[in-house]
Amino acid sequence: MRAIYPSLRDRHVLITGGASGIGEGLVEGFVAQGSRVSFVDVQQDAGEALSARLTPGASHPPHFAACDLTDIDALQNCMRSLIAERGPVDILLNNAASDDRHAIEDVTPAYWDERMAVNLRHLFFSAQAVIPGMRDAGGGVIINFGSISWHLGLPDLILYQTAKAAIEGMTRSLARDLGSDGIRVCTIVPGNVQTPRQEKWYTPEGEAEIVAAQALKGRIQPADIAAMATFLASDDARMCTAHNYWVDAGWR
Repeated sequence: MRAIYPSLRDRHVLITGGASGIGEGLVEGFVAQGSRVSFVDVQQDAGEALSARLTPGASHPPHFAACDLTDIDALQNCMRSLIAERGPVDILLNNAASDDRHAIEDVTPAYWDERMAVNLRHLFFSAQAVIPGMRDAGGGVIINFGSISWHLGLPDLILYQTAKAAIEGMTRSLARDLGSDGIRVCTIVPGNVQTPRQEKWYTPEGEAEIVAAQALKGRIQPADIAAMATFLASDDARMCTAHNYWVDAGWR
């Protein structure tokens, strides 16, 4: 059983990277709230399959659009089309990211730029695209997704962690600049969430080490992240902005 927030019903929610992993959990969570969910992802087959799976019984069937968020022109065109077709965005969840491992000596300028494009740049331009509609509506919510990884200083993730650290600064800046427009901006900081992608990186022994380092001994699920996201997006969180909200089971 999950909390239902009446203020989320019929709101237009846009989720980036929504086809799998945490993003899939976000799409499921907001569809269950009766929101009008749009989600974008580069994974077309997975996105279409998720939309088809969630459509039966949904108050508003989710709408999927294939989009490469690293291509800013394509991103802006996608955003314009979604807004023209489905109306202004009330809630933006900047979730898309990729935590590919890398060694310092292997990083080239081109790889640096590609990692920043995947993990940082699109968050700003997605926000830029939806802000005018939020201003016209008298408010809105932008939720950025950080990572516990840079707080822990995990190995082989220096570019990912650089981008995720910058996201927290972006959140603080956007929240200050947009607060007078009634737009709230927060960051969710997930711990190690049990998704097929994360299971690719960790052996069972590695997962056991993570759980041992957590205060709570269960494995975090995408639904746990969605529970925080739906609260922060709702009017119940009307005075929450500019800060980080952790869902990490107390991992230290």
